[in-house]
Amino acid sequence: EVQLVESGGGLVQAGGSLRLSCAASGFTFDDYAIGWFRQAPGKEREGISCLSLSDGNSYYADSVKGRFTISSDNAKNTVYLQMNSLKPEDTAVYYCAATLSTCAGYYMDYWGKGILVTVSS
Repeated sequence: EVQLVESGGGLVQAGGSLRLSCAASGFTFDDYAIGWFRQAPGKEREGISCLSLSDGNSYYADSVKGRFTISSDNAKNTVYLQMNSLKPEDTAVYYCAATLSTCAGYYMDYWGKGILVTVSS
């Protein structure tokens, strides 16, 4: 059974940092691409970053480029999202997701349950 479990969310002040983790199990980790998404209240879900574990290529939405960094620890089957210089508009539920395909289009096959990140002003 494929499982993706997010952790590391919480409340942080504007300008602060958080690191989200996505622990994966139930599939061959290196074959997949792992994406991070977020959904703010009243807004559509947005793909913000993706890491292709097979070739190491990473991608970022303009809204987070230069502030967020995606990485992985393949020995732990875990993908991280380091979030720096956080802004109140980064407040959202953050999801990790996985696909056997590529990061193109951010089309995902499996989803975590999400974790809340709140950035106070």
